[in-house]
Amino acid sequence: MARRYDPDRRRRIIDAAIRVVGERGIAGLSHRSVAAEADVPLGSTTYHFATLDDLLVAALRQSNEGFAQSIRDSPLFAAPDPGSEAGPGSGAGPGSGAGPATSAALANELSRLLEVWLSGDRTLIELDYDLYLAALRREAVRPIAAEWVDQATALLATHTDPATARALIALIDGICLQVLLTGGTYDRAYAREMFTRLLG
Repeated sequence: MARRYDPDRRRRIIDAAIRVVGERGIAGLSHRSVAAEADVPLGSTTYHFATLDDLLVAALRQSNEGFAQSIRDSPLFAAPDPGSEAGPGSGAGPGSGAGPATSAALANELSRLLEVWLSGDRTLIELDYDLYLAALRREAVRPIAAEWVDQATALLATHTDPATARALIALIDGICLQVLLTGGTYDRAYAREMFTRLLG
């Protein structure tokens, strides 16, 4: 029998791995559990991902991209429209080519993004940090965790200097982890104040 063409199978396996981690944690991740979740033969998971580290790397990279995209989708960070002009009097905002945002605007937008991530269903962000923190014990995953820091730093550095951008990412991680680990309520005013202090 001819092998069925399934170009999306690799992506479905990654999606399944993310769901397994979300439901059972990293400890519940195996080729067998992912194959069952993705409804594919066990051999398909090992064909695309020879080791569990390979699978974790792919899952974390996909998760990172989701977070980075949420930042890029923010009006403050959105790329300018190549067909638009952002000269004086055009009314263009900071994300549309008018130059770096003010410290107040950047602090406000970062606190808003955290509110979006933390004030609703926290399952997704908990999953993302589960994958992110897997790098503590899995050396193969560390470069992917570093990719997220570098990618997010580059986005923030369009509105501040690189060192401050990296410190902002550390503050974002710290606030997120405190809220997630304590089960506390996200305080947007506090976050905005801390971002403002860091930005000077």
